[in-house]
Amino acid sequence: MPGRPGKIAFFEQLAADGIGYMFGNPGTVEQGFLDAGAAFDTEYVLALHEGVAVGMADGYARATQRPALVQLHTGVGLGNGVGLLYQALRGGSPLVVVAGEAGIRYDAMDGQMAVDLVEMARPVTKFAARVVHPSSLLRTLRKAVKIAMTPPRGPVLVVLPADVMDEITTEPVVPTSVPSTRVLPEPGLVTEAATRLLAGHNRLILMGDGIAASGAQRELAEVAERLNAPVWGVNHSEFNFDPTHPLWGGQLGHMFGADSARVVEEADSVLIVGTYVFPEVFPRLDSPFKPGARIVHIDLDAYEIAKNFPVDVGLVADPRLTLAALAGELDRRGAGTVPARAGASENFPEGARPRPVTPLREEDVPHTVLDRFVYHLARQAPADLVLFDEALTASGPLARHLPPRLPGHFFQTRGGSLGVGIPGAMGVKLARPDLPVVGFTGDGGSMYTIQALWTAARYGIAAKFVICNNRRYRLLDLNIEQYWREQGIGTHPHPASFDLSFPDISFSGLAGSLGVAAHRVEKAEEAEDAVARMLAHEGPYLIDLVID
Repeated sequence: MPGRPGKIAFFEQLAADGIGYMFGNPGTVEQGFLDAGAAFDTEYVLALHEGVAVGMADGYARATQRPALVQLHTGVGLGNGVGLLYQALRGGSPLVVVAGEAGIRYDAMDGQMAVDLVEMARPVTKFAARVVHPSSLLRTLRKAVKIAMTPPRGPVLVVLPADVMDEITTEPVVPTSVPSTRVLPEPGLVTEAATRLLAGHNRLILMGDGIAASGAQRELAEVAERLNAPVWGVNHSEFNFDPTHPLWGGQLGHMFGADSARVVEEADSVLIVGTYVFPEVFPRLDSPFKPGARIVHIDLDAYEIAKNFPVDVGLVADPRLTLAALAGELDRRGAGTVPARAGASENFPEGARPRPVTPLREEDVPHTVLDRFVYHLARQAPADLVLFDEALTASGPLARHLPPRLPGHFFQTRGGSLGVGIPGAMGVKLARPDLPVVGFTGDGGSMYTIQALWTAARYGIAAKFVICNNRRYRLLDLNIEQYWREQGIGTHPHPASFDLSFPDISFSGLAGSLGVAAHRVEKAEEAEDAVARMLAHEGPYLIDLVID
């Protein structure tokens, strides 16, 4: 192949892999290849903070199920993006992060901004490498894309020294090869799994986002119906199982192991699929499972199977194919089925079907600002509405009025990092510009990445944003109350560090200063009109929703 600078070959490789956006914040050590990028079709989406760039890429990758490219500025930029890279790692988002540095020739100088980027990124990436010669630039990029996209998916880092990018390379450009992981266990293991699951009378299914990644929603419902097993979400942040299905149990908590233990402790047959167990910050150290419980675990991540607790059958296999085979084996054995509400086990194509959920009568809706707002959003929004939910302490009304029913139409924060709500919704909107997208976040979480509104205005990203403004880190209130109960500490005022009420933040004013139209809603009676105004607005729009 004709020789050309590495910075040119870099963009040729992006074109070969169909990578259309680069989310980033520029710096001097990246100036050479960013300047070269003007001649190519990859669009640079400028963020005013690295966390915004990573959050947008996370939403884009989740919505497209494809790699998303992030550019960070050497160690200082990588440091600013680490929090949301951790979320991408825990959630399995295939992000390809590139970070520049001054150059290999300067290694011995220990100059300004010098840092070992590979070691810095290692705890929050699947793979991190530094390109040290122009003849390995494209090979390293392809390796990174392949690793990011191979289950368990996750973020990767490629360090691009400026002098290497300026040197000539003759490496050929070819599309990245991503191996198929659509693997099925041998029939005998499927038979053994069915035997274990049918042996119990009190059956249970624990599932997570591996279901959505595999497209196994229908197959999961069919297995649940044949086992008559309630389904509980573990690392459950996308549409994995219809929450209106009669076998939907709910979602396990993410803080305390005792909450998960109460769900699983009586089950004598447990199917775990597409998830790790357990997701809490403070997990149980002893097994929460009943002694003698039969446990079958299906996942493409071998590391997670039997990581913390033994299993009887562990299958490193594709959830969709394996669940389909398991359903067939259960049918062969004459396992009964639970009558499902019409359509409950269907894997609807995107954009299909109106929302077939019987809404509450308006007089039955709690007279709170949040409940009324979400109720009117459910009534007024089109059926293909996409939600991005970061406002966890306000998630109840969303689940009540807008239960997710379509693949690719619901995304929730994961991994514990704050700040993904606004940029995540923007990334989803870039991925699916044909769909209405509304992102919910909290007042505290929004302030991590409020600069994202400027990017939404700059590029006309017409997502809508709702800040649930209770002037507190409300989740911390709930968690410390649990701590007080466990420690036998009497109730007393919450720490002052949880309070955000003074000075009061004008989110509508902030939005306006960043180029986004906004409206403050303080009373339940204002909700209906505010929803209509938000949905009718052609560009990005923010609602400052003042809640209790």
